[in-house]
Amino acid sequence: MQTIISFLVNKTRRIAGATLLAGALFASGCASAAPVVQTNGPLPQLHADVVYVYTFDAAADQVKLDSTGLLHKLKTMTSGESSAQQQQQAALQTREHLADQLVSELQKMGLPAVRMDGPAPAGRNALIVEGRIDTMDAGSSRRRMLIGLGAGKSEVGATIAVLFQPAGGGEPQPLLSFETKADSGHMPGMAETAGVGAAAGHVATAAVVGGGLHGASEAKRDTLSSDAGKLARSIAKALTQISTQNGWIATTAKS
Repeated sequence: MQTIISFLVNKTRRIAGATLLAGALFASGCASAAPVVQTNGPLPQLHADVVYVYTFDAAADQVKLDSTGLLHKLKTMTSGESSAQQQQQAALQTREHLADQLVSELQKMGLPAVRMDGPAPAGRNALIVEGRIDTMDAGSSRRRMLIGLGAGKSEVGATIAVLFQPAGGGEPQPLLSFETKADSGHMPGMAETAGVGAAAGHVATAAVVGGGLHGASEAKRDTLSSDAGKLARSIAKALTQISTQNGWIATTAKS
């Protein structure tokens, strides 16, 4: 799969002008730029019956762990895992969660998406979605709790390739590629919420309440998995919009 991804991305980057915007993809609370979709010429007229989603490539050494939080330190002490082992586990979990969530999001948008791990079955015209996770940064939970507003943010980013596999077999036809990312957003931290309380003369109360809310939020979320879920929604929205505009695949009623 990596060869096809590299071929498509490198080829489309050399072609100027053939771009289109996929539109706004995120609601407030998650920072993400609308991806610029790159094509290798006018998009072809085709019809697909199914969307096959492959697990994206991901390298463990690209994972940036959050080494600032108390939970991370306690986990390291109790598990005995090395940083390399934790990076490997985080990369595997992130790519698995992204694939599962992408299938789920595409299905919610009315596309007949199926996760695929082997060669695409013959006999059906298919859109193939594959890619590479370029960024897996857990950020700093301490900075998110204390400062917020984007400080210490976590981020997951990927390069996505879409191909067409005709029912008769043969090599998949590269259609387009794009890059997008998702992060933990710009929620205010304790300093900001304490400032609100200070204006009302309740600094201590604001700090305690703000710290409790942020601490509980950070304790409950797996940072990379959460961002991978947001990334899946971004990819699904872009792909659904493009396939609908070009009549590539019929959608069912959206939930």
